[in-house]
Amino acid sequence: MRRLVILLQITLLAGCGTSWIDRTSEAREPARVDAARIADIRPDQLALPNADRSIKFAIIGDSGRGDRPQHEVGAQMAAYRQRFDFKFVLMAGDNIYEGPATEEDYRLKFEEPYKPLLDAGVKFYAALGNHDDTNQIFYKPFNMDGKRYYTFVPPVDPITRWDTRVRFFALDSTYLTFEQIRWFEKEVTESRAEWKIAFLHHPVYTSGRYTLAARGIRLALESAFVSGGIDVVFSGHEHIYQRAELQRGILYFVTGGAGSLRAGDASRSPVIARSYDQDYHFMLAEISDEGFFFQAINRLGVTVDAGSLRRPTADTTDRP
Repeated sequence: MRRLVILLQITLLAGCGTSWIDRTSEAREPARVDAARIADIRPDQLALPNADRSIKFAIIGDSGRGDRPQHEVGAQMAAYRQRFDFKFVLMAGDNIYEGPATEEDYRLKFEEPYKPLLDAGVKFYAALGNHDDTNQIFYKPFNMDGKRYYTFVPPVDPITRWDTRVRFFALDSTYLTFEQIRWFEKEVTESRAEWKIAFLHHPVYTSGRYTLAARGIRLALESAFVSGGIDVVFSGHEHIYQRAELQRGILYFVTGGAGSLRAGDASRSPVIARSYDQDYHFMLAEISDEGFFFQAINRLGVTVDAGSLRRPTADTTDRP
């Protein structure tokens, strides 16, 4: 039913000729992605700069099963945090499978798998997925503040002032509406953050089983991403890992394997630079003066992808 809602809404949006679809985007600053040589990264090795004055965070998607693989991924996240002190986690949807979420669901499918992180004060920021109870927006540990889409700056030491240079945008891709698109365009355009990162459930680029639906999401959102200066987009829904080739200056990830897996779903595609569908995984990311850095890690601690996005640094004077 929700898939039908998505397709109907995207068809409606695409057929109306609104300015946010038709607008010609401004040219993006040149950027490049440097991929690490995976064979050179040992199991359990951190492949990120781990700089003192950087923004460090993790990303998970399709996590909320409450079963052994989810716990094992959570344990790896906690182990890596001993060396890479990330302060928050982005959740790319399907946070609590399945249907109306009860207190027991939250306990078994979120609080227990991530207890070491929660006890350490790590904050989680959720986006809704198509299998999520919409009442999750009121669950305080998801930090959604009763909103289906929202924006925030990182919870970091204010002395670093990096919180004024990075802004995150959580979108509800299951129910895309005119109101949400207009809100996003306004927020992302008005933000003067040096790095702008979006996260949502449905992928914009994928070679998995949802390639057709991704075209619709791309039609609805890509123009706003480009014109608004978005740098990186995280999504889930596909129960695999993928990193797209740089698309119009934006780096897209699919990270839907923190609690769900579809082995063999990652098909080859000229728009996809790296795929992994053999095990569950999570991601670590870091933003520093040198650029954006990423590392995808499976539940055994083996790195399946790593690298960086580098571009000219914009002036950050008086950024809100």
